[in-house]
Amino acid sequence: MQTPSELKYAPTHEWLSGDGTVGISDFAQDQLGDVVYVELPEVGREVKAGETLAVVESVKTASDIYAPASGTITAVNDALSGTPELVNSSPYGEGWLFKLDVGEASGELMDAAAYGAANN
Repeated sequence: MQTPSELKYAPTHEWLSGDGTVGISDFAQDQLGDVVYVELPEVGREVKAGETLAVVESVKTASDIYAPASGTITAVNDALSGTPELVNSSPYGEGWLFKLDVGEASGELMDAAAYGAANN
């Protein structure tokens, strides 16, 4: 499993980049299986760290996506409406979910080493 070191990870398997991009980890997409639908939050929505704001559905299950930080949604990945499988094929690239103007990061965010250790 890939766990890029430049990202921060929530215990609920979301990742947060320095520019506020959010997605789910390689571990999470692997556990979900084939993603068939992604429900994304509205641009402009104010969120608090830990708040449920999106859903990823796979052939196995549906999984809530939580905000890894407080802030405002500034963009969503519209490509996922037609190709939700990008979450599986490129979880740290084209499969990102949304962008967040980060106000305050969650104190629960982990670096790559801690996240990897927690999920092995």
